[in-house]
Amino acid sequence: MSSRIRVVVAKPGLDGHDRGAKVVARALRDAGMEVIYTGLHQTPEQIVETAIQEDADAVGLSVLSGAHMTLFKRVLELLAARDARDIVVFGGGIIPDADIPELERLGVAKIFTPGATTQSIVEWVRQNVAQPVA
Repeated sequence: MSSRIRVVVAKPGLDGHDRGAKVVARALRDAGMEVIYTGLHQTPEQIVETAIQEDADAVGLSVLSGAHMTLFKRVLELLAARDARDIVVFGGGIIPDADIPELERLGVAKIFTPGATTQSIVEWVRQNVAQPVA
């Protein structure tokens, strides 16, 4: 018997707009995943702590502020420091195409740019996040 994929959806930094994150969180939930939405203005430390405490399989970050390089990198560093590299990190927001290869080099598994459908996000998570066995 398998349990559901657990995803933390987070808004790091000073972004004040979370509609997209909430839409993605709801789509993942409606697709049968367990979703923990952290709310606005989370630090990378808070996000990683939540992911570990909630035994998350993935963290989805939404960044609109332009601080994506710093915030994604810090979350990845903290996960590594906590021996939690198995937690898949993906994200989206206003992220220039030119920055995506560097984010992938740092360890971000996938970046969804504006216009990505919720169905494409759900399908990607299903295909790329290991489903835990109960």
